[in-house]
Amino acid sequence: MTDSWATFGADLHIELAGPGLRSGLMDALRDAVRTGRLAPGTRLPSSRSLAADLGIARNTVADAYGELVAEGWLTARQGSGTRVAERAAPRRPATGTARSLPARRRPAHNLAAGQPDLASFPRAEWLRAARRAVTAAPNEAFGYGDPRGRPELRAVLADYLARARGVHADPERVVVCSGFVHGLMLMGRVLRERRVRETAVESYGLDVHWKLLRDAGLRTRPLPFAPGHGTRTSALAEAKGVGAVLLTPAHQFPNGVALHSSQRSAVVDWARRTGGVVLEDDYDGEFRYDRQPVGALQGLDPERVVYLGTSSKSLAPGLRLAWMVLPEDLVGEVLEAKGTMDWVSSATDQLTLAEFIASGAYDRHVRTMRTRYRRRRDQLVATLAERAPGVRVSGIAAGLHAVLELPPGTEQSTVRAAAWQGLRVEGLTRFRHPDATAERDALVVGYGTPTDSAWPGALEALANALA
Repeated sequence: MTDSWATFGADLHIELAGPGLRSGLMDALRDAVRTGRLAPGTRLPSSRSLAADLGIARNTVADAYGELVAEGWLTARQGSGTRVAERAAPRRPATGTARSLPARRRPAHNLAAGQPDLASFPRAEWLRAARRAVTAAPNEAFGYGDPRGRPELRAVLADYLARARGVHADPERVVVCSGFVHGLMLMGRVLRERRVRETAVESYGLDVHWKLLRDAGLRTRPLPFAPGHGTRTSALAEAKGVGAVLLTPAHQFPNGVALHSSQRSAVVDWARRTGGVVLEDDYDGEFRYDRQPVGALQGLDPERVVYLGTSSKSLAPGLRLAWMVLPEDLVGEVLEAKGTMDWVSSATDQLTLAEFIASGAYDRHVRTMRTRYRRRRDQLVATLAERAPGVRVSGIAAGLHAVLELPPGTEQSTVRAAAWQGLRVEGLTRFRHPDATAERDALVVGYGTPTDSAWPGALEALANALA
């Protein structure tokens, strides 16, 4: 006979098998401890409670507990109850593959691009905003939500994006999504349904974005890149069969230049003439240092440009909060692709972000981080001028990373030299589209990634690698 039971206070499951109840209970408890289901320190139910759950005599449970205490499996102290004894964790046998692989040294410093300083996340302000937001939230906010996202966040985003990024945003056209990747995935589905078969992309970017478009059934065609001008969108005039284009106009990733005004006009003209869709990735538009703010491309034609923004660089990628501002004719199609309810973005996180922006905390945080990142950038430039004067630094007027120009043929050896210094850094080649023409050797250095305490060591390691 097999009995299943749930304890009072902690949900546990043990099966008693065999004719002997006491021995069966002891075997089951030993097995639960041995396999880790009952962790060291776990308090077991009282003998009375467990006996009642199992339908057996209390003395049977008490005797089983007593013997397991004597064997060292359990401990029993007055006022503390019966608990699982502290034991050394069982050693798992290593597989042949694991034994054959050498241990990999973890980099001591990380200068990979694409992530902010996570230690600077404004925890106290975020908690205060969360408390205010949850307290004021209507009851329906905790139900299945509108697929567009919480109306409070969409209204605040519309105001903020118009003020800070020059976006023409109606709250009814704002759709909240779980990160930029989620938004791009939705747009990939919509474009496929519209029978788009090919999307133009920048010759340098993130392979995960190209893969998402390919997974949606879209081919990707790289556009040429012109130093100083950014992506040559004028080449779209001769790109037959392209129905959409993905761009980072305010700060090309990873080359770091803004899209030239002539090329901004060219891509909008192409979209109007052909009915094409422009996907604008404004991933770090809040951070600029030595230039006037570059407004969103969407402001030139809100009916042809899909604006995609995110909190991943301004706050933290772990929030999984991003947004799209859509042309009117795309809203319904995107919502159909997303589904009938908002199942990917937490309502409480959306309400908190809305309160965080509305209270002014978001602007204060961005200004603080802009000053901090600019100081790091200046330290990077000064250190390289002294220690590696032959390295030219570019793409530094905005953003969280810089491009370090290297002599031809030295990119891979420099990446290896950095690894010897315990430094993770990536070469520009890693971001080049497979069909794009190789242009130059360089490092892409994310100076926003380290914490303040780790930054001096990372900078020293970089200088040593380049020297």
